[in-house]
Amino acid sequence: MVWDELDRRDKEKQPTSAQHMWELLKDWVLNHPCLCSRIFSFLDVVTLCRCAQVSRSWNVLALDGSNWQRIDLFDFQRDIEGRVVENISKRCGGFLRKLSLRGCLGVGDSALRTFSQNCRNIELLSLNGCTKITDSTCNSLSKFCPKLKHLDLASCTSITNLSLKALSEGCPLLEQLNISWCDQVTKDGIQALVRCCPGLKGLFLKGCTQLEDEALKHIGAHCPELVTLNLQTCSQITDEGLITICRGCHHLQSLCVSGCANITDAILHALGLNCPRLRLVLPLLLNCHELEKMDLEECVQITDGTLIQLSIHCPRLQVLSLSHCELITDDGIRHLGSGPCAHDRLEVIELDNCPLITDASLEHLKTCHSLDRIELYDCQQITRAGIKRLRTHLPNIKVHAYFAPVTPPPSVGGSRQRFCRCCILL
Repeated sequence: MVWDELDRRDKEKQPTSAQHMWELLKDWVLNHPCLCSRIFSFLDVVTLCRCAQVSRSWNVLALDGSNWQRIDLFDFQRDIEGRVVENISKRCGGFLRKLSLRGCLGVGDSALRTFSQNCRNIELLSLNGCTKITDSTCNSLSKFCPKLKHLDLASCTSITNLSLKALSEGCPLLEQLNISWCDQVTKDGIQALVRCCPGLKGLFLKGCTQLEDEALKHIGAHCPELVTLNLQTCSQITDEGLITICRGCHHLQSLCVSGCANITDAILHALGLNCPRLRLVLPLLLNCHELEKMDLEECVQITDGTLIQLSIHCPRLQVLSLSHCELITDDGIRHLGSGPCAHDRLEVIELDNCPLITDASLEHLKTCHSLDRIELYDCQQITRAGIKRLRTHLPNIKVHAYFAPVTPPPSVGGSRQRFCRCCILL
């Protein structure tokens, strides 16, 4: 009867609280501790802690290390101190496989050294936002945790090339690494990492502003299994570096280059020829017919030629961001609006700060029956009347726009400015 009820709740995806479990099991399970322990192995941290308070026997079973293989403290308690991590590591020992300390600002190198020594079977570790940690933590992981596969060090701004060199020496099974906003990392660290971790499938380098094309050449040469690459705001990279990625990473499915102002239309052709599995963020072309989302925000050298290729080769496109693509014109939108994705697929298009876009673009989009949202902030040539006409064809569309004063043209010989006075002030 008890198992029938638990099975029913599982099929209906109903949560099983500690109190409800106690009501179901209290008259029976105390005589079957092995089965009780098995049940506890499926519970999260919060529920285990509650179960530990029910009775002495449940306390022993709930706090057994074998039940603590996956721990995420983000939704439980983020203001923990290092000693809590040390205690967890001593209790869990070799059982622990996954641990998230995301946002735990009080955890430092000392606690993570103890953790590394005690939890040598750890496979997934998130230290996202743990700003106290330094290269010392990566040295500890390298020394004691050879099975590590996923490591998140995003916003750990004290991390340097030394960390990547340490990980390359002691964690050869690494498959996914996030060092976003670790802006001290350079091509030397990337080179050391990729040479010794050939199984890398995900590399997140957002905000690593010192990275240049040379770093991408190392990735392209040593990461044949790479599936996801995030280079957002890596402003020094150019077409040259990305082309080496295309030629070496044929399994690539997701590539983000938002804020990389030096790339041009040329890279799209290389991606289309070499990365047929590409599905997300930055394209496509000839072979990437499954593309659903494309983000080209602040790629200021992108032209209408890209939109023409999109309209021809990407019939499944649903979301397109062209914010700050200042060379895009009504003609590019015309091709997009007449493409196969327009009538039934396209749901979101972002055109804010595209100064050459006029009401004519809205006319070209009126047949996009699935269009749910359009961004038009600081499109100075868009009028209220144009938006009103669009809404007569698409009454449920969400239009985000405002009409800021036009910025006067710069003086002769002056530097090139944005059209929006607000952006200039910011």
